[in-house]
Amino acid sequence: QVQLVESGGGLVQPGGSLRLSCAASGGTFSLARMGWYRQRPGKAREFVAFIRWSDDKTYYADSIKGRSTISRDNTKNTVYLQVNSLKPEDTAVYYCTADTGPGWEYWGQGTQVTVSS
Repeated sequence: QVQLVESGGGLVQPGGSLRLSCAASGGTFSLARMGWYRQRPGKAREFVAFIRWSDDKTYYADSIKGRSTISRDNTKNTVYLQVNSLKPEDTAVYYCTADTGPGWEYWGQGTQVTVSS
């Protein structure tokens, strides 16, 4: 069983940046991928980015590609999502997720990101 705890959300002005963190615990030896999804107001949850544990290969949604970076700290079992040039449409609850093989099995509680002046 993997537990995920997100942090780093908040209120950011348009054009600003933020870094989200997700700390994993319990069963982390079996992780295959960790990533981020988000749910914008009135929308379905959508993929944002993930990083593959075996080779650090990263994948991004088109909506955020080029202005975000997903990375990890192996020593802390923590994944980070840095997002720059934030737009109001990036306002969402951001969820951390983890996969040990069969898919996105584990989810964090979510952290709110609000982009507004």
